[in-house]
Amino acid sequence: MTRPPSPSLLADLAALLGPKGFTTDPEVLAPWLTDWRGKYHGAAAAMLSPATTEEVAAAVRLCGEAGAAIVPQGGNSGMVGGATPDATGTQLLLSTRRLDRIRAIDAAARLAVVEAGVVLENFHNAVLAHGLRFPLSLGGKGSATIGGLVSTNAGGTQVLRHGTMRALVAGIEAVLPDGSIFDGLAPLKKDNRGYDLRHLLCGAEGTLGIVTAACLRLVPVAAARATAWIGLESPDQALVLLRRLDAALGDALEGFEIVPHTCLDAVLRHIPQTRAPLAAPCPWYALIELAGDDAEALDAALLAELAPALDEGLVRDVAIAKNERESEDFWRLRDSISEAERAEGPALQHDISVPVDRMPTFIADNPARLSAAFPGARALSFGHLGDGNVHHHVQPPAGCDGKAWIAEHGEAVSRLVYRHVVELGGSISAEHGIGQAKRAMLAEIDSPARLAALRGVKAGLDPLGILNPGKLV
Repeated sequence: MTRPPSPSLLADLAALLGPKGFTTDPEVLAPWLTDWRGKYHGAAAAMLSPATTEEVAAAVRLCGEAGAAIVPQGGNSGMVGGATPDATGTQLLLSTRRLDRIRAIDAAARLAVVEAGVVLENFHNAVLAHGLRFPLSLGGKGSATIGGLVSTNAGGTQVLRHGTMRALVAGIEAVLPDGSIFDGLAPLKKDNRGYDLRHLLCGAEGTLGIVTAACLRLVPVAAARATAWIGLESPDQALVLLRRLDAALGDALEGFEIVPHTCLDAVLRHIPQTRAPLAAPCPWYALIELAGDDAEALDAALLAELAPALDEGLVRDVAIAKNERESEDFWRLRDSISEAERAEGPALQHDISVPVDRMPTFIADNPARLSAAFPGARALSFGHLGDGNVHHHVQPPAGCDGKAWIAEHGEAVSRLVYRHVVELGGSISAEHGIGQAKRAMLAEIDSPARLAALRGVKAGLDPLGILNPGKLV
């Protein structure tokens, strides 16, 4: 059991971190005590903002000796309340935002050592100056930090080709619950010293250690890209198109997103300076992107695959971006869906994954299950068909008090969705983590063997339970 921080502990932490690294000022704390969606609200005895790994280690050591709970936080852009303290006011918020150095970029080895507080978009720009890119991107790139992305094993829109964050992490530096520093930054391709602590920390949501830096894999800047917005009848057709393009184009196919017209319509209504890429609406759309060295070759390859698909009726219409501006416009439509959905009103968001071949089945069948159990409920799905991860949102019946409906039915709705996902061999969390939002549901419906293993690892590394209590397990 953790204990509230004593006045002497707070004084020791203030002396250690100084005025820039320690505060109890309610106005300074306030923005960081609520999650991005505004669903979870907490309180904290103080916010710690160490500027070095050594300061993190010293702070964790003091907290461990006192039995005080720590909630690590990066950009606070998570979707599951994983970085929000509880409401008791007895936990300490530890921000990694001052750990903001890019320690090294090795262009020849295509590696970079980056501290946890570096914002993803800033990192993108830094490696671009070296003719390289970090091939993970998402809508919150302007606020998401490297430490948070590692700790949640983030995905994004380029997983189809490059994998999740775990695949891009070559090494990790972290402070463990006893205050010791794990230095696993060396990018070893072979290392058989037992359990891979780097992969264990990646996706642990700050419950096993506080990531302070990571060694990340880079790839060359793609000299060219080809982007297309495609009108379709159904997710089944999208899957057929995905398989066809994957077989014909291989690694050139970097992204394959699906969007229903309801989502596009919401973006067009709520997001300024957006427009529909096609002349007439279609029930579904695919946003695909190819990357490579030769623009003409990419365009030719894309046309060679899409022309017969049009002739066969597999797709209804196609718009191919003529320049970088149009490519960015297409992606802005996709990246603005969450913002537009929030403007539409309250909804239940589900970040799920199932085997790719079963995704159209889930998208087709789940709305019927929902409407049978909850008359009037509306479901929509969008996202990364290429890797089996689709964001499944459930909206309250039209005309009702949305917040009240969610308060009454939300848990049962999510249980129905997640049981369907598990039935299809999927996961209740594809890329956002478990946090506090899905902790109870994970304990209820996940495999007993998996849960026992997770709890055993947590107990072994953090026996006092001081790191991010109430999250994940």
